[in-house]
Amino acid sequence: MGISMCGIAGLIDKGRDLSDNLKVLSEMSKSLVRRGPDENGIFIDRDTALIHRRLVVIDKENGKQPMICGIKKEKYVIVYNGELYNAEELRRELETKGYGFKGHSDTEVVLKAYIEYGEGCPKKLNGIFAFAVYEVNKKRLFLCRDRIGVKPLFYSEFTDGIVFASELKTLLKSGKVSPKIGEEGLYELFFLGPARTAGNGIYKNVRELLPGECAVYENGVLRRKRYFTLEAEDFTDDEQSAVERVRFLLTDAVEKQLVSDIPLCFFLSGGLDSSIIVKTASDHYRNNGLGAVNTYSVEYRDNMKYFEKSLFQPTADVEYIRLMVKNVGANHREVILDNALLADALYDSVLARDLPGYVDVDSSLLLFCKEIKKDYTVALSGECADELFGGYPWYHNKDILFEDCFPWSRSQKVRRSILRDGVLPKGEEYVRQKYLDTINATDKLSTDSELDSRMREMFSLNFYWFMQCLLERKDRCSMYSGLEVRVPFCDYRLVEYAYNMPWKIKALRGREKGIVREAFSDLLPYDIAWRKKSPYPKTHNPKYMKICSSRVKHILRKKTPLTELLDKNGVLDIIKNPDGISSPWYGQLMKAPQILAYIIELDYWMKEYDIEIV
Repeated sequence: MGISMCGIAGLIDKGRDLSDNLKVLSEMSKSLVRRGPDENGIFIDRDTALIHRRLVVIDKENGKQPMICGIKKEKYVIVYNGELYNAEELRRELETKGYGFKGHSDTEVVLKAYIEYGEGCPKKLNGIFAFAVYEVNKKRLFLCRDRIGVKPLFYSEFTDGIVFASELKTLLKSGKVSPKIGEEGLYELFFLGPARTAGNGIYKNVRELLPGECAVYENGVLRRKRYFTLEAEDFTDDEQSAVERVRFLLTDAVEKQLVSDIPLCFFLSGGLDSSIIVKTASDHYRNNGLGAVNTYSVEYRDNMKYFEKSLFQPTADVEYIRLMVKNVGANHREVILDNALLADALYDSVLARDLPGYVDVDSSLLLFCKEIKKDYTVALSGECADELFGGYPWYHNKDILFEDCFPWSRSQKVRRSILRDGVLPKGEEYVRQKYLDTINATDKLSTDSELDSRMREMFSLNFYWFMQCLLERKDRCSMYSGLEVRVPFCDYRLVEYAYNMPWKIKALRGREKGIVREAFSDLLPYDIAWRKKSPYPKTHNPKYMKICSSRVKHILRKKTPLTELLDKNGVLDIIKNPDGISSPWYGQLMKAPQILAYIIELDYWMKEYDIEIV
């Protein structure tokens, strides 16, 4: 498999010769250097430029980008970021249609699939990707993002053209996008953040292609089209067939993603999802004489000293990690994060996202990936199983399940409490509308029971909101160190299957992810297969709260665009009374220290990016 760990960008500026604008194009390219430190390439056709940054992993010569192909009286140019898991099948299909291939990179397969199938090409692809193809003679630009939204693609239209890129920072370097934020952006940050509405780029006039969306820019007009959405279909499998199908799809997804010319490693938390991936990979390695798997886990200094059980975090991970390591004979390494460094890395995680984000859930992953990158360039992770298979407590608590709101952010009370009176008065209304938009767009069957109908809505909410936030975190925090993290649970075939699975099968034995547990119960140690769900670990060390409190007090002493919005007393109340927060700001674990960390990130972002509120 040709891995294309990289960043892409492009600019069309009608009537301008972009070869006179190399400084700007070079700055755009440089802004993506962390995604692709090894090579860069720029294609210019008078008023159009395509930019590519590459981390070389495979097929150095034949995988160079921008890649150009002249065929059928047209010249096609592609910049591509991603991995194609059905590249070999698609290559064979294209060879039967007369196409030849110079190398074995994914990029060439995607380009020739576009030449053959045009706008129908995305449906042929199974993978994680964002790419652009420019047809030189027709002056037509095609943009595309993978079905699940694993890879990012932002864009901004302006009077005479369009600019697009893998990251927001690159748009800001183009000279076509200013670091301005309007009322809508503020609503997103203060009332939905760290999540954001799909397609919303927060900055003024910035959008993102939706998961499963492609677009054509021609004659100054952008035409967008969804090629994948969650569609309701009858589920015809019985319980046993469903168990077998889940096992087949997930095993196949993992095995497809093990194809690589370089060594891989695996995230291992001791939870169900990462353990399935590690066990499947270990069996595959053994059967193919590839030796032991290499696994990594993350923990915080002195965390066990302060660990407290909760509904969301009932058990610590360490004993389960040991059990799994022993079971597969893995070469395992535990990365222990220091709480002061965790707080310091909040700033880098803003630079990685170009926005305030998921605070220490981001910064811990950032530090974790930095350590892994010292030895590996590609890792596999168990993300997204919970969203697809009902892993979170809000799927199982009937009071929360039927509550008419986002289950991970049920109350806006704490968000409102940190804002001055009269600031963003329609925040609650904004959130409500976003929730309703998602619910109303959910595809259902007339035969769905009340429970299955609500579960489809929950799937939609989790897929388009919670999961996107975690995928964005994974992409930015890993790529910041040039580490590619693959996510087998995001295989679209598994997503489609899970969407249509009735709840009684999905929650077999009345358990979260019951179907997945059953499908792999004979493969895993019993204690892991039936372990209660535990989220990504957070720090319980009071030192972290102390650091965040001190930094926020320092912020409150200054007069800045942020402090003009904040209610000082409301923020100080969180510092004085951290246990007074009844429901998390976001997710399961975002309580007092994380709210303070979010304020730290907001302050740093506004200052570092010179944000202007308009």
